[in-house]
Amino acid sequence: MTRPFKVLGIQQIAIGGPSKAKLRTLWVDMFGLEVSSTFVSERENVDEDICAMGSGPFKVEVDLMQPLDPEKKPAVHTTPLNHVGLWIDDLPKAVDWLSANGVRFAPGGIRKGAAGFDITFLHPKGNEEFPIGGEGVLIELVQAPPEVVAAFARLAGQ
Repeated sequence: MTRPFKVLGIQQIAIGGPSKAKLRTLWVDMFGLEVSSTFVSERENVDEDICAMGSGPFKVEVDLMQPLDPEKKPAVHTTPLNHVGLWIDDLPKAVDWLSANGVRFAPGGIRKGAAGFDITFLHPKGNEEFPIGGEGVLIELVQAPPEVVAAFARLAGQ
């Protein structure tokens, strides 16, 4: 099977809880990460602080999330490790190929994410039509910008 895309590296980890304040105590106050931006979405029921560790093309986002309404879905706080984001070199090709090979995607398709990159999510569970899912883990695929693709290619010696 020839895969028409590459998973380059970790783009982000997203951690959910009932209160961003408690999450900031650990990640910002104790670990020293800085909040670089915030993102609020009624549609995704999320209020998040976007932090980062590392720098340049190898920077990894740490998104600290709380729900806007704890009674609504998606319930970003009920799974503490909400999702893992992976840099992808060609997101449309990845989605086409993965779908054709039985991978289930969450509703919403490819769209702009909190950090401004095109994103989509693999569903945590497969179903009859698309039997391959994240086995309980929500996985975000993130279109890597050209400088990240180039940096990973240099790292790989290509």
